[in-house]
Amino acid sequence: MLDLVPDLRGWLGGGARVALARVVDLDGSGPRLPGAAMAISDDGRVAGSVSGGCIESAVVTEALDVLDGGAARLVRFGYSDDDAVAVGLTCGGTVHLFIEVITASRWAAIERIAAAVAEDRPAAVATVVAGPGAGAWVDLAGDRAGDRAVPAEATADRAQAGAAWAGSLGDPGLDRVVRRDVIGEMASGRSGVRRYGSSGEAGADDVAVFIETFAPPPRMIIFGAIDFTAALARVGKILGFHVTVCDARAVFATSLRFPMADQVLVDWPHRYLDRCGAALGANDAVCVLTHDHKFDVPAIAAALATRCGYIGALGSRRTTEERARRLRAAGVTDAALRRVRAPIGLDLGARTPEETAIAICAEIITVRTGHAAGPLRDGTGPLHDASTGSLIRSPTGGLARLGDVEAEFPPTMPTKPARPERE
Repeated sequence: MLDLVPDLRGWLGGGARVALARVVDLDGSGPRLPGAAMAISDDGRVAGSVSGGCIESAVVTEALDVLDGGAARLVRFGYSDDDAVAVGLTCGGTVHLFIEVITASRWAAIERIAAAVAEDRPAAVATVVAGPGAGAWVDLAGDRAGDRAVPAEATADRAQAGAAWAGSLGDPGLDRVVRRDVIGEMASGRSGVRRYGSSGEAGADDVAVFIETFAPPPRMIIFGAIDFTAALARVGKILGFHVTVCDARAVFATSLRFPMADQVLVDWPHRYLDRCGAALGANDAVCVLTHDHKFDVPAIAAALATRCGYIGALGSRRTTEERARRLRAAGVTDAALRRVRAPIGLDLGARTPEETAIAICAEIITVRTGHAAGPLRDGTGPLHDASTGSLIRSPTGGLARLGDVEAEFPPTMPTKPARPERE
């Protein structure tokens, strides 16, 4: 949703009326995760996407109807074997969308969330998508994240301590329970639908609330100011990381050499991690490209003392073996060494810095999803698994936990109607 803010600001500022369609749930396989959004103006402009192009035209039709005075609504699009030409997801899944008009109060809430994320503060929004009060919205902006990253467990405490709540879902009991659950979802970076009784009772199904979380981007810390670093920093930025390049050699660690990085620091890697390591969590990655034992060994030892989700180190197999010997001599256990991805990256046959950067980031993806890296044509099951999601979602959605996701595959293909159904 937040990636639409520039378009929304221009459209609304120009007097247009705008509808917002958001993916709130998926059954089976789907091209976009909950939180994916599309905006439609009353003069026919469109921004964003809620699928791979399968249903966008039908969503525009529904959104224009909402803009024409219709009520906010929950609709779903699926695949129908009985009507092959019907609008639906060709991947076989079912996507649930909530479509509403962006009112002045709703736009104010979106801007509050965007401002919080821009200030490195976690944020979340909860919307009633079905049941009494559909369209009611409450948003939360948490306290500042400090050094750009905080362990997942600390997010809830930080949000609770510095939370700024706005809005109501229409019932004090529902507000209380949903706010508690919003803080919990913010801590783990999840987005999804929860169901309650009309006053927040557990085990009931009167009200469906979509909780969407937003967080500062995950961190990629690259140690070593070499040519491979520039390529990795570029790819890391594309994937949504906040990229820091750190090297103790001032002549190499310059912003001129690495303009794509968010930070370029002159420091010893282990000293830098001593300062910021406590803030690293499961979404973050440390890539040691220094290729020099006097930098590598203390840097890896320091990284292993953090909760960082991915730790990788560049080097040949001989270099890796020698580095492991030195790490063991420094007191690092074999169990800890198994956390280190070395030689770094997947075996793609990479040679150039750019190819190596792709191999490293591909490995980060596999660590996050828990998937084996093989050709899609050789696999089975859905291509898009809702439990793992797209790469590493930054302000436009919640973050998956690197190396801590269990895949779930539906046993059968959904056969819900392809035309939209209002729920």
